[in-house]
Amino acid sequence: MHFADGVIPKDYLGYVRHKYLWILGGIILLFILLVVSISVGAAGVPPYDVFLSIVGGTIDRISALLYSTAIPAEELSSTDRIVWNIRLPQALAAIVAGIGLSVAGVAMQSILRNPLGSPFTLGISNAGAFGAAVSVILLGTGQMHSTVADAFTLNNPYLTTIVAFIFCLIATAVILLISRVRGASPEVMVLAGVAISSLFTAGTMFLQYFADDTQLAAVVFWTFGDVSRAGWQELGLMALVVAGATLYFVANRWNYNAIDAGDETAKGLGVNVEAVRNIGMVVAALVSAVIVSFLGVIGFVGLVCPHMVRRLIGDDQRFLIPGSCVMGGILLLASDTVARIIVAPYVLPVAVLTAFLGAPTFIYLLLRGYRR
Repeated sequence: MHFADGVIPKDYLGYVRHKYLWILGGIILLFILLVVSISVGAAGVPPYDVFLSIVGGTIDRISALLYSTAIPAEELSSTDRIVWNIRLPQALAAIVAGIGLSVAGVAMQSILRNPLGSPFTLGISNAGAFGAAVSVILLGTGQMHSTVADAFTLNNPYLTTIVAFIFCLIATAVILLISRVRGASPEVMVLAGVAISSLFTAGTMFLQYFADDTQLAAVVFWTFGDVSRAGWQELGLMALVVAGATLYFVANRWNYNAIDAGDETAKGLGVNVEAVRNIGMVVAALVSAVIVSFLGVIGFVGLVCPHMVRRLIGDDQRFLIPGSCVMGGILLLASDTVARIIVAPYVLPVAVLTAFLGAPTFIYLLLRGYRR
């Protein structure tokens, strides 16, 4: 931001400081919530012990990596085993998935100029679910186990992600085609998303009808969106894709601000609107495909979080994108924590709680309309 006299007004500094402080506070809250989430469960672990395990374990693993040595399993305490082998991967997966879904949602809402845009409402998540079902049933990439803790795994997660990504791209292409229709309103886009979602849901049901018992059980179990099925390997791939996509969206924050003002205004400012829109949708589809292929369908996070952040810090993409990332991590991690304790000793899939939270919000947005 440049000013004619070179002096930054105090009001503007206060305006920006408020947004930075809000994002910083959200990051601190997210870390506190991470410790609390790891501490609760069937075997309770005091938050202070969780903090020491995370800090100490991180230092030990960095040292082991630098000196190419492995940490013997017998040297791990029971607390370290619970934290590092079970709860930390699940909590981090919730944060990464929340960030990915939220950043994809905020990008779609800006790119399409549609306040109801998100991977779930526009049918992209269901398209990815259909692709993953094709991979599990027709290509044999899924496998059921007899243990409850690890009932389903992907034999070839990369192939599953590729197939899911292909079908996400198909749904994305349909959405971009509809967005080119002159005067297409947000309501039309949402109805198109409902149609796309229904189409791919029907395709998934068709595959399930012809699947054998093991394949059917694998697909049904997989469709329950749940972050607990992600291990360190899946977490690493998700984190890599989500980090790259987030950096891309942050790098294009000024382009999205220009598009928010209208396509003609953005073109007048030198923005290649078509390229920004197409590439952004492809990147959002990739993020959705990776998350869906590993965790299943988790709805409404990408819709709810950007609107929550808009209410707090406004529409400026410089702050809206990172703020939505923080809010997405907080929302999904909090939902996963509640899902583990609300009907203990049973553990609900996190998608159940996000649906309960997202559905009323979605109806509210439809009834209220959107006023900038």
